[in-house]
Amino acid sequence: MTTPPFIYKIATEAVFAPYRAAPSFPGMPVDAADGFMHFSTAAQLPDTLRLHFAGQSELVLLAIRTAQLANTLVWEPSRGGQLFPHLYDELPTAAIAWEAPLVVSADGTCRLPEAVQ
Repeated sequence: MTTPPFIYKIATEAVFAPYRAAPSFPGMPVDAADGFMHFSTAAQLPDTLRLHFAGQSELVLLAIRTAQLANTLVWEPSRGGQLFPHLYDELPTAAIAWEAPLVVSADGTCRLPEAVQ
């Protein structure tokens, strides 16, 4: 498997905002409950948004440089057997390349930033 240059984390603005200037982000409540931080590749992002974030606003999409997590990122089978990137630690905020606000419609569709690759 070829590791993509970026993976993506979806968070609520309310949860992420206090960590913008912090050294690390502990993730969303679901991450704490599952024991690891959930990410998606660009190809997985539309389904993740549709299945888990339909009808939500005030979300933020974080683009994460995979090279900065290379030694700690774990690719594990999940939805439909696809390999999803997981992190069993807090996310170093220095690994965040950019962020963008997101609003997901009730049917789960969302206009993604052009920078998503």
